[in-house]
Amino acid sequence: MSRHPSVKWAQRSDKLFITVQLPDAQDVKLKLEPEGKFLFSATSGVDKTPYEIELDLFDKVNVDESKAGIGSRTIQYIVKKAENKWWSRLIKQTGKPPVFLTVDWDKWIDEDEEFTSNSGAPDMGDMGFDFPDMNLGGGGFDGAVPEMDDDDENDTEDENAEEASSAEKEEVPSTASGEADAKKT
Repeated sequence: MSRHPSVKWAQRSDKLFITVQLPDAQDVKLKLEPEGKFLFSATSGVDKTPYEIELDLFDKVNVDESKAGIGSRTIQYIVKKAENKWWSRLIKQTGKPPVFLTVDWDKWIDEDEEFTSNSGAPDMGDMGFDFPDMNLGGGGFDGAVPEMDDDDENDTEDENAEEASSAEKEEVPSTASGEADAKKT
């Protein structure tokens, strides 16, 4: 019986990115049909464990303009869509997708962000912020950072014992009634 490798996917209006995560894949076979049938098979490991995937993609694809690349850890496919439109999901099957199929968030771009020039973090320069002029409370160190020992988790047992014994010595002795003796001045 074959296993299913992990598969990640992302899309643009004109193409799909499908990444099969299978280290040391051998005997890789790919079949892509114009109706949207995606077939993958390979073996992996010293025992040549067979892996297979069969997906009915959401819509038709252009087989001639699709490309595949085989790496040492992944097999990546760029599948050209037959029509330039966003798909609501990768496969025709409705409901919960198979457990081996996940979104590739590293490649994912929302439909409304596809043609914007900034694909990374927003540009903060035109928001009117001048970070050096803002007093964020962290600047002004001209030399060594002051040593702080507020973290009791990193103390050794000896240090903890010393702190406990000095705390006991500082306690004010109590009377038989439980009230602390007041020092007379």
